[in-house]
Amino acid sequence: MDIRALNAAQKYAAARPATLPSPGQDAPGKGLGETLGEVASDFAETFRAGEETATAAMAGRVDATTLVQALAQTELAVDAAVTVRDKVVEAYQEILRMPV
Repeated sequence: MDIRALNAAQKYAAARPATLPSPGQDAPGKGLGETLGEVASDFAETFRAGEETATAAMAGRVDATTLVQALAQTELAVDAAVTVRDKVVEAYQEILRMPV
């Protein structure tokens, strides 16, 4: 047996645990629907929190800095949602262009 092949096999075995998911990451059996549902609920929560902060700012209960931070987070969430939507539409159009 070639020593380089043995060394490569040992290095692979040592590096393999690094590719396993961490306990804090998504479960391996989680489907796309569940993941998209969580993303949608997170987006809705961010949007709701921004609206509440804006309403509180109009009533004078929240300072301007908090309002700007909430609006920036909401804007970032909307930009991310629009980017994902654009990528999905682009992928769908690409699939439609494929010959059958």
